Amino acid sequence: MRPDWETYFLRIVSLVAKRSTCLKGQYGAVIVKDRRVLTTGYNGSPRGLDHCSVTGCVRDQCEDGDAEENCRGVEAAQNAVVQAALFGINIEDATVYTNKPPDVTSAKMLINAGVKDIVILGVPPKDLAKELLDESRVRVVVKR
Repeated sequence: MRPDWETYFLRIVSLVAKRSTCLKGQYGAVIVKDRRVLTTGYNGSPRGLDHCSVTGCVRDQCEDGDAEENCRGVEAAQNAVVQAALFGINIEDATVYTNKPPDVTSAKMLINAGVKDIVILGVPPKDLAKELLDESRVRVVVKR
């Protein structure tokens, strides 16, 4: 059976996430505009740096609450935005498909990049990230 567009892009997210080098979870993001994939991103260490499988997970040594801030990895949605910037791709009015809700930093980046929709496979954004996305009128759709 031929998948609808949303299903198609969310399946691509699942494949992109398999490239993740994070020991805690595999996440992916796909930025789409006019039914065209513009960029993808997955979570992992910054370009050229050792992966957590080599260095160990820094978050294992963190106190609860500051683990995200002290992670050496870059979020999937952030990596997708960075890829757009590196290659001069306009993502204004685009849709981000992802399997992880944006954290606060990712939410701010997506807002500033002009993203209009976020489709999340899983759970909705929390607290301040949700508040910022709501206030900026970025439409968030959660698929379970």
